[in-house]
Parts: sequence; C-alpha cells; structure tokens
Amino acid sequence: MPAARSQPPSLPSRDPPSTSQGRAPDLARIWAWLDAVPDPEIPVISLVDLGTIRDVAWQEDRLVVTVTPTYSGCPASAVIRLDIETALRAHGIGRVEIRTRIAPPWTTDWLTEKGRAQLEEYGIAPPSAAGGPARCPRCGSAELTRVSQFGSTPCKAQWRCQSCLEPFDYFKCI
Repeated sequence: MPAARSQPPSLPSRDPPSTSQGRAPDLARIWAWLDAVPDPEIPVISLVDLGTIRDVAWQEDRLVVTVTPTYSGCPASAVIRLDIETALRAHGIGRVEIRTRIAPPWTTDWLTEKGRAQLEEYGIAPPSAAGGPARCPRCGSAELTRVSQFGSTPCKAQWRCQSCLEPFDYFKCI
C-alpha cells in the first residue's frame, strides 16, 4: 500500500498573479489557509489532511482548487465547496473556481499522518489495510467487535471495544 501523503502535492513554480492591491498570496500560504478548513462531517480533520484537496493553482487572476470527494455520492460535497470558497474569500481571494475531479478516485491512502492521528485522538479509528481497526481509539485494546458495517456516515463503520465497552466509529479503508 502506498504511504499516506504527508503534505500537499507539489506546488507549481509559477508566481502568483499581481492584483490591483499588490501580489496575490503564494500557493504555500493558500495551502496553509485550506489546512484550516475542516471536513463538515468530521470537523477534527482538515480537507487537506483528509486528502480531498488535490491541487491549487493560479490561472490568470483566478485561483483554481481541485477537489476529489471521498466518494462520488458524498452528501457533504456542496458544503465542502462552499466552505473552501468562503475561507479563500475571507483571505481576500476574489476569483475562486472549485473543480471536482473523480479520477483517480479518493482513497484512504491520501490521509496524512497528521490526519490519521487527529481521527484517533477524536475517537475515530483510522483506516487499516487489515479491514478493521487495529485498536480501540479510547483505551488501545485490540479486543474489538464490529457492530455494523455502517456508522454515523457512509464512510465509517461502527465497532465496539470489548475491554472498555465503548462503541466507536472506524473510518473504512477505501
């Protein structure tokens, strides 16, 4: 399995455009702003750490952000687009275009290590190639039982720890 992405994809070397108010922000700064935009269904993780923001590029005086949803029927897609645009406009970006790219499809391999740690700290077991959580995100026990293949959102399953008896979500490996 490929390693999880630990930072945004390579940034184009082209300088940001000049505007009437001076030079537009560089892409590294924009990636940092986007790293503060939380996923609407799992607000403990940013869209960058979730791996759904695939590219950010200036095209003329317009900023183009390319997003890959976690799955094509994701009910939060419209909210995600609005949250990205709202965050960028709050930082003075006037022209924003959000593009959806569904190929290649999103995979849990795109979660950053920081994102995986945030999920676990929040109480959601991060995805595991074994097809189930490695340990309880609350007590660390490996004695687990799957309660349901479906959890609070379609991308999660419901599990229960046999040691601490607490239920928890597991972010499915996709």
